[in-house]
Amino acid sequence: MRLLNAMMSRFVQTGTLRIIDADGDEHLHKGAEGPSVTVRLTDPGLHKSLALNPEMKAGEAYTDGTLIIEEGTIRDLLMIFALNRSNLRDQKLQKSLRKFYKRVRRFHQRNVIGKAQANVAHHYDISNDLYRLFLDEDMHYSCAYFESDDDTIEDAQQAKLRHIAAKLDLKPGQRVLDIGSGWGGMALYLAAHADVEVVGVTLSKDQQALATERARARGLSDRVRFDLIDYRDVTDTFDRIVSIGMFEHVGVKYFPEYFLKIKDMLSPGGVALVHSIGRAGGPGATSAWIRKYIFPGSYAPCLSEALGAVEQSGLYVTDLEILRRHYAETLLAWDNRFQARRDEVAEMFDEKFCRMWEFYLIACEMGFRYGKQMVFQMQLVKDLTTLPITRGYMTDTELAFQEIDAKG
Repeated sequence: MRLLNAMMSRFVQTGTLRIIDADGDEHLHKGAEGPSVTVRLTDPGLHKSLALNPEMKAGEAYTDGTLIIEEGTIRDLLMIFALNRSNLRDQKLQKSLRKFYKRVRRFHQRNVIGKAQANVAHHYDISNDLYRLFLDEDMHYSCAYFESDDDTIEDAQQAKLRHIAAKLDLKPGQRVLDIGSGWGGMALYLAAHADVEVVGVTLSKDQQALATERARARGLSDRVRFDLIDYRDVTDTFDRIVSIGMFEHVGVKYFPEYFLKIKDMLSPGGVALVHSIGRAGGPGATSAWIRKYIFPGSYAPCLSEALGAVEQSGLYVTDLEILRRHYAETLLAWDNRFQARRDEVAEMFDEKFCRMWEFYLIACEMGFRYGKQMVFQMQLVKDLTTLPITRGYMTDTELAFQEIDAKG
C-alpha cells in the first residue's frame, strides 16, 4: 500500500477518500471540503495496480467487484476523481502513461472498413431492449440540448433535433444523408417536419432493423430508408448531410478521409452538419478503460484536429457552436433512468454488466461536468455563398419547428 498511499496523498486535495486495504487496514486521504467515500479493496494486487494505472484499474476493479463501495456511492468516488484529476495527471508516472497512449493511439483507432463494424457491434448490437430502458422515448443516444433547467430528457432531445434541423437550412425536395443514423430519430424527424427524402446509414444491425420498423410504423417508409453500409461505400450525392455522434468513432487517422468523403457526397450547394463529442484541450488519447470495455476505436477530437482535416478537404466552416454542460445533464438523466431500471438490466445481463455501465455513464458525466469534454456542432459547405450571411434563418426555422412539436 505504500505506493498507493503516496500517490493518493498527492491526489486527494478535494474531498475525503478512505481506503480499506485487502488486509483490513484503513488509510485516510482528506483534502478540502467535498464528497466523501469509503472503498474496500479485496484483492491485494490492487494495492500496486491502482497506483500504477488508476484510470484503467479502478474501472476494472469496480466492475469485477474487487473494489467495493462501503460508504457513499460510486458517484462520490468518481466525483472525487474528477475534482482531483489534474493532481493525478500531473504525476510523473501518469504523464508517461498518457504520452505512451498518445503515441500508439492510431493503432487503437484502426477503423478500416470491416473493423469499424466490429467496433460498432461491440457497443450497439448488444440489445435494443437495453437502450429502451434508459434513453428517451425516441431513443436518441447523443447529447441533448437543454433550453431550460426544467427540461426533461424528452424535451431536450426534441430541442436538439430542432436545433440541428435549423442549421441544415432544408428546402423542399432535397435529399438528406444521415451518417450514423442510430435508431432513426433524426432521419424520421426531418422527414416528418420537412418535404425531404432521407437516407440513413449505420453499421449496427440492431439499429438498422429497428429504425426501418419505426419508419414503417410512422408511415414514412416512402421518404426514409436505412441502409446497413459504411458511409465510405455510399456512392450517391446529397443536398444535405447530417452526422450526429458518429465522428467520435472515425479515428484521428481517418479524419481527412471523413471530410473528403462528405465533400464528395455533397451537391454543389450542399450543407453538412457534424455533431460530435470533442475535447477542450489539445490532442490526447481515449481513456484506456473506455476504449477497452465501452467504445473500441473511439476518439473525441480537439478542434485543431477536426478543423485541420476540414481545411485539407476544401470544405468551409460556416458555423461552429460549443455545447458545454449539455452532455453532463444528458448523462445524468440516462444514469437516473438506468438506476431506476437496474434490476431489469441485471436480468438481461448480470450484476457485473450493471456495474460496468454505471461506471461508464457516471465517469463520462464527470468528464463533461468537471473535465475538458464538450460537444461541438460544425456546419460545413462547399461554396461560401450557399447560406444566408446571418443566423436569422436558424432562429426562424427553430421557432417554426417548435410550434409543430408543440402541436404534437
